[in-house]
Amino acid sequence: MRPAVAGSSYLAACRGETPSHTPVWFQRQAGRSLPEYRELRHGKTFDQMIQDPMVAAEVTLQPVRRHGVDAAIFFSDIITSVSALCPGISIEPNRGPVIEDPFRTRADVSRLQGFDPVVHVPYVIEAVQRAVVELDTLGVPLIGFAGAPFTVATYLVEGGKSKEFEHTKTLMHGDPETWFALLDALADIAVMTLRAQVTAGASAVQLFDSWAGILSKAEYREFVLPATAKVFAGLADLGVPRVHFGVGTGELLGLMKEAGADAVGVDFRVSLTDARARVGSATPLQGNLDPTIALCAPTVVANAVSRVLDDAAVAGGTHIFNLGHGVLPQTDPAILTSIVAQVHRSTSRA
Repeated sequence: MRPAVAGSSYLAACRGETPSHTPVWFQRQAGRSLPEYRELRHGKTFDQMIQDPMVAAEVTLQPVRRHGVDAAIFFSDIITSVSALCPGISIEPNRGPVIEDPFRTRADVSRLQGFDPVVHVPYVIEAVQRAVVELDTLGVPLIGFAGAPFTVATYLVEGGKSKEFEHTKTLMHGDPETWFALLDALADIAVMTLRAQVTAGASAVQLFDSWAGILSKAEYREFVLPATAKVFAGLADLGVPRVHFGVGTGELLGLMKEAGADAVGVDFRVSLTDARARVGSATPLQGNLDPTIALCAPTVVANAVSRVLDDAAVAGGTHIFNLGHGVLPQTDPAILTSIVAQVHRSTSRA
């Protein structure tokens, strides 16, 4: 396991300590907005990039070199571990995960047995090891990455992306025994995936629950929280910060903290002051500039960044600056670099 990166503002913030400045990183910073990423991707599929350790490590490192962010996020996909275990799952251009044979019965759940990161995703382990070699020289920690059981389940049950999630909710409410077995199996896979990344060198982990925002608080508590809590509990002995992020989850933030997260990501739909009231004073918050703002003129972006920082100051507690979702592909990289510089300059405690 990699020792904690000395002096990391990101890790200090995740622990609720006072960092030398507010740390910055961007969700989806590794990839599509960078010209060097597009050049590297030419002639390759997304799956090929993930499965090539040299390429995945390079993509992970690119935004650190360009923007000077305070943390790297491992380049992967929330479906990577499951697709390596189960044939017929792929990531298609402009479609995302596609599942040829959706998971809708108890028998389907048995297809998720036997996952072993060393056997099924050795390229993930090697890519992490390669990335941290350079990150160590830069003093930048690596964030491990996995999809939360609920969000991965939605893809498996729906057969891909969905707008209504009708198959997911039908299974969840109509056959809870199968639903809980599915999420329990996915929780085990998430734990093994993240533990392997930490063992290989990741200094923190983030669990992405992209579609949890479709749920009511009652649904989340009954049908999702137990599996998510199992993931965080399965990482507790590693001693690394555990971050939880979801989209449209403003009403669920308290429950996401209850699941066992050390820090909670906040999307752009809820203020940091409101988020603070929902998770308590001691929990570090991550967020939450609207990604579309980064498409605006530099002065507009700078003003919006200042508003987020002001909101964080009013909210109190520890803050990690990020977007309230992922970097949009058409974002000018220079804008992201300027955001990092502004946050560092505005919050320096030197």
